[in-house]
Amino acid sequence: MNLANKLTIFRIILVPIMVIIPLLGINGEILGIPITYLIIDLIFIIASITDKLDGYIARSRNQVTNFGKFLDPLADKILVLTAMILLVEMNRLPAWIPAIVLTREFAVSGYRLIAVEKGGKVIAASIWGKLKTVTQMIAIIGAFIDMNAFGECFTGALSGIPFALNLFVTIMMIIQTIATIFSGYDYLKGGKELLKG
Repeated sequence: MNLANKLTIFRIILVPIMVIIPLLGINGEILGIPITYLIIDLIFIIASITDKLDGYIARSRNQVTNFGKFLDPLADKILVLTAMILLVEMNRLPAWIPAIVLTREFAVSGYRLIAVEKGGKVIAASIWGKLKTVTQMIAIIGAFIDMNAFGECFTGALSGIPFALNLFVTIMMIIQTIATIFSGYDYLKGGKELLKG
């Protein structure tokens, strides 16, 4: 097994660790942020870095494998959706946001199965897909250190740094949700002939 695939597996292993951290009962805060949330955020950041690193290593060393092609996008979905579910449980994110992300991922994954069956046509990632990935990671990283719920900046209850952070995270979440919808639409539109019949 090559290094890129090992990094992908490592990313998947980090996911259950993220889930276990809140159950450990770690007490304490740093700058008003619970240490538990900071640890989860750090794990998510490390996992996100491995996402970029494994793809770069696979391409630069000409070590792209079928195993990697299958597991890498799966690892990304598991990581992002787990992080979003944790944020919903922490009352920091409304459930409709991960629901949209999950719907898009199921639709695109279903399309990929049909594409493989009908000859393996690959639709190139659009600008929406790249925007989705970047804003998703930024929004999730910010949400774990934002002690206020999604959109609280619009209620007038926040000021100063909490307001600025919440506004930033809320905007990033909205952008990633819009990009998620449009990237899914682009993906399915690009292969609509595969859905005929």
